[in-house]
Order: sequence, then C-alpha cells, then structure tokens
Amino acid sequence: MRALAKKPGFTIVAAIYRDWKEPRTSLYPQEFCSDGGLIYTEERNDNAILMNPGTTPLRIRVATIATDVHADGKPLEGGLQRRVKLSVVIPCYNEENTLRECVESVLAIADDTLELELIIVDDCSTDRSYEVAQNLAAELRGIEVLHHDVNRGKGAALRTGIARATGDFVAVQDADREYDPMDLKRLLVPLRLGDADVVLGSRFLSFGFHRVLYFWHWVGNHFLTTLSNMLTDLNLTDMETCYKVFRRDVIQTIKIEENRFGFEPEVVAKIAQMRVRIYEMGISYRGRTYAEGKKIGMKDGWRALYCILKYNLPKVPVPIQFFFYIFIGGFSAIVNLLLFLTLRRSGFAVQVATPVAFFVAALVNYFMCVKVLFRHQARWRSTTEVLVFLLVVCVVGVFDLYFTRFFIAIGTAEWMAKLISTALGLVLNFAGRRFVVFSEKPSPDWQPQNRD
Repeated sequence: MRALAKKPGFTIVAAIYRDWKEPRTSLYPQEFCSDGGLIYTEERNDNAILMNPGTTPLRIRVATIATDVHADGKPLEGGLQRRVKLSVVIPCYNEENTLRECVESVLAIADDTLELELIIVDDCSTDRSYEVAQNLAAELRGIEVLHHDVNRGKGAALRTGIARATGDFVAVQDADREYDPMDLKRLLVPLRLGDADVVLGSRFLSFGFHRVLYFWHWVGNHFLTTLSNMLTDLNLTDMETCYKVFRRDVIQTIKIEENRFGFEPEVVAKIAQMRVRIYEMGISYRGRTYAEGKKIGMKDGWRALYCILKYNLPKVPVPIQFFFYIFIGGFSAIVNLLLFLTLRRSGFAVQVATPVAFFVAALVNYFMCVKVLFRHQARWRSTTEVLVFLLVVCVVGVFDLYFTRFFIAIGTAEWMAKLISTALGLVLNFAGRRFVVFSEKPSPDWQPQNRD
C-alpha cells in the first residue's frame, strides 16, 4: 500500500482500488488502498479524472468524496469544504434513557465545515425527557428545546421543529439511537455537491451493520414501499426510513398534515409530486425491541397504507384514479341499493325511497372521494365544492335516465339497459369529479440533474 501522489493545481478527492474499470471511492482519505491510480478533480469537485500509469484517462463520476485539499494542503473554497449548517430535528417522547447519548452522538459529527443546529421537540413526555433536554440545552451550545403541552405524535413534533429550522439542510433524527448520526455526513454529500434536493437513508441497501429483528416488519416495510413506489413512480427501497435529509427550502415548502408516523409516506408523496431530485444511500441500523421502547404498531401500518393512497392518488395518472374510483363507485352503489330496499320495506313510497337513497349514496361517494381519491378544496371552497358535486351528480342522473330509456326503446332488455347505463354513468361520474369538481394541475416535470 502506498500513498497517492499529488498533482499541482489539482485535488485528490478519493482513492481507487485495483480494479479501476469499476471504480470505488474510499470513504476516508487516510485509508488509501491503491496501486497508484489517482483521481484529480477539474473545476467541479464531483467531476473527476482517473489516471492510471500507461492508460488513457477515464472520466468518471465520484459518488462519495471525503475531502477537498489543495496540493499545498490548504482547504478548497466551495464543494465539500464550503461551511454549511445542518438543522437536526429530534422528536422526543419518553426517551430519557437515550436522549443524552443521542444528542452527544449528533454533536460529534460537527467539524470545521459543518455547523449543527439541534431542535429537540418534546411531545409531552411522561418521563424525564423534557428535563434531560433542558439540561442539555443549558450545558451545550446549538440546542433549542421545544415542548408540546399535549401528546400530538411524531409528525406534529416534526412539523413544529422543521418550522424553526434555520440551517441550509434539515435532517430528521429519532431519539432512540436506532440510527447512527455518522451516516448523516454521508447523506449530506449529494446535497452539498448540489446534486440532490432530498436524500433518504435506506436500511435495506448494503452498508454498515444491521440488527436482525422482526421479519413481519420487514415484509410490511417492503409492501408499503412497493405500493408507494407504484403511485409516486420512484424506485426507493425504504420509504419508511427515519433518515431523510432535505434542503431547507424544500421541506419548509411542504405542508405537513400527519401527526403520527404517517409523516413518512406523506412527505415522500409530496416530494415526489414536487419532482425534486431525490437520492437514496445505504445506512446502518440498530433496531430495538418493544421491550426496549419501540413504539410503532399495527395501527400505524394501517395508517401508513391510508396515507399512501390519500397523498398520492390525487396526482396519479387518470387510468389509476379511475381504477380506484371503481371501488368507490361500487361501494356507493351498494349503499344506494341497500338503503332503497330498507326504505321500501319500511313502507316508504318509491318516489321517496329512490331520491333519498340516491342522494345519501352521493354523499357517501363525496366523502370517500375527498378522504381517499381527490384533494379536498382542490378547486373550490367547501360549500361551492359540495354544490358543484351535487350538480354533477344530478346531471349524470339525468343522463342515466335518458340512457336507460334509449336502450329500452331500441329493444334492449331492461336489466341490460340499466347495466349499460350504470357503466356509462360510472365513467361520467368519474369524469365529472376528476375534471370539474376536483380538477388539479398535473405534477411538473422532474428537475434536471444539473441545474447550473
């Protein structure tokens, strides 16, 4: 093993291993493992040239750059040596045993180029967590402590903390020590180089160590991530990861609505709809057991499933929306039929039972649309939205009547005429909701990789 030579005017940014056709960068510049292959940067710190004796220089993309140093040993201006500020939001609920160690491990990643701002949000803990947080703020610089008077959930704590962040970038750090803050420095690299707007740390990509626990949690994570990917058109491996690092202007643009663990699918849906540049990198993970204080449960899994649908379906392509509307329309039709039969058996006349069942089913349809498929007040205010919705329902009802009469008039059996009219009504109802009641602008194109 021999050290790399320096070329005047250029910067050594990483080491290349023996097989230089498949270059890999060393995470730490002092660990040079090379046969003499050199990397020199050009003007951009992430655009490099690989030099091997007796070979033609090969231009490559360096994914992880550890340091930037001039040939004379002085730090470079810009790139990874530009001083940046990272705001780390730590939601905390009953974490008195791990909070101090967590905070100290986060502060340990600060260096000459990385300033830290820690925002601890105590979510009305019933143990000494708030007291521990206040003591840390009194002892150490760069810590702000916020407190909720009532327990509102992780999402609410993050909403409070993110709103107070002032750094260039914002990261989420759980107080339970399942995630290693040293990974945050790696996740910052694509952001600091200007390549990414959001970086997610995946527990399922190969990097570092992972405690082995809970097979069915692993299955649930993969199912939720796959469903999320289908609707966001991303190819993430770990949508539910805690480690998400954002440019501050990106995350503070997002209106966070979820109060509990639904924050994860909500924010992934919204950054996908913003079409920002999203990266993913492997991280280490020390999962803990329920006896050790793990809080997420089955109801959070069901909530995550609902959030994936709620925050993604308003923006998915029309055919996917129509597929899900079939279930909403079908359920509403069942409500219509059952209520009609119930009213008739209770002695109500057809002239009463029919419109009552029809409009109750329409309200059920509206409720399900705004809860799952479309965004409430996407185009109209609440009262106007309901009135426009009822107008669309009435117009489609008139079409349904005339379709039925028309098909019967041309000799179609009554049941077939009604079936065809119902199918046409389903399409018209969806079109009215999608393009009139809840119409939205489509998502923009994805941000280009290089925006200079």
